[in-house]
Amino acid sequence: MDALLAAAKQFARDDEGITAIEYGLIAAVMAAAVLASVALLKQPLIDTFTGIGNKLTSP
Repeated sequence: MDALLAAAKQFARDDEGITAIEYGLIAAVMAAAVLASVALLKQPLIDTFTGIGNKLTSP
C-alpha cells in the first residue's frame, strides 16, 4: 500500500507530461479556431467562387 501511495505521489510531482498536455490543448484550440472560421466564412467563399466561375464561363 505504501508503494502505491509513493508511486501516486511521484506521479503527481512529475512534470514531464505537462508539456504534452499543453501541446494537446494548443492543438485543440487551433482546431476549434479553424472549424469556427470555416463555419463563418463558408457561404461568402461559396458566393465568391461561384461568381468567379460564372464570369469565367460566360462570354
